Amino acid sequence: MNALPTACAGDAEIALAARRLLEGGLVAFPTETVYGLGADAENAQAVARIYAAKGRPSNHPVIVHIAPQGDVSYWAAEVPPEARLLIDAFWPGPLTLILKRAAHIADTVSGGQDSIGIRCPSHPVAQALLAAFAAGKPNGQGGVAAPSANKFGQVSPTRAEHVRSEFPGEVAAGMPVLEGGASDVGIESTILDLSRLDRGAGPVLLRPGHISAAQIEAVLGVQVFAPDAAAPRASGTLKAHYAPRTALELASDARLRDVIQGRDLPAGRVVAVAYGEPPAALDPRVQWQSVPADPARYAQALYGLLRDLDQQGYARIIVQAPPATEAWHAVNDRIGRAAAAFTLDTTDL
Repeated sequence: MNALPTACAGDAEIALAARRLLEGGLVAFPTETVYGLGADAENAQAVARIYAAKGRPSNHPVIVHIAPQGDVSYWAAEVPPEARLLIDAFWPGPLTLILKRAAHIADTVSGGQDSIGIRCPSHPVAQALLAAFAAGKPNGQGGVAAPSANKFGQVSPTRAEHVRSEFPGEVAAGMPVLEGGASDVGIESTILDLSRLDRGAGPVLLRPGHISAAQIEAVLGVQVFAPDAAAPRASGTLKAHYAPRTALELASDARLRDVIQGRDLPAGRVVAVAYGEPPAALDPRVQWQSVPADPARYAQALYGLLRDLDQQGYARIIVQAPPATEAWHAVNDRIGRAAAAFTLDTTDL
């Protein structure tokens, strides 16, 4: 386990949070991807508290987080060789594996499905919490069900203060929020379905993330497929998701030129989120927000930026479309779903 960074939760805070989990309460904690809202994965009432706090549909699965010393086979009915290869290559880290759920694990964590999503986070605070929680379990096997610590469908939190502002009632009632600094990755984990290998389906990439399909293919030596109609439901895969409260538009370069020149703008202030320095001929109604041209740095900054812009009273956030390349797949996925929240009919969700 890595040493705890400066200004992160200490041993006493982690011990208190572990006790809260053992008592069936909620805890917010940092991971390398985003902050999670966690509960004991084997306590149905505790998991229900996650869904109630987030306003999350009960059929939308959550991911179970385990410590590096945790036993995957406790949670999964079967751990195929492909899963072992990926665990050795990428855990601890931002990769979630969908496996067949063990019979003794309730389907409350999988939205009623026969599968389960499992990952081992690399953040030292998350690892310390998971280890302390597991140590308090009679069998030493502790898993924390934890979606992102935000209201359902909204922008995920990458700092502890984001969580506190999202759940003031829970925090006031005593929910621990463990400090862990800014999330290194900044977007949610890659999700890979391995639950249907025995039926000839997979591996299937359900959600892109920091770990790419190409990296997975290099380890497995086989192609990673796009989701099919029979793929299990997974966290963060609805058509509209990750959305700020301010209307967000995904703009082509041609549309961005129109924005710069003040054509077809909504009433009120508009911010353009784009690469490079602001052009000289920028319409005065448009504010310019430069973003990194590197996909990893962009992902790391994305959610914090959207949360900051949400507080500034803009009528619309207009985001320049990133390159349509594999390196930008995860960023495009998140921005596309955020924009879809303002363009889809509710029947599409």
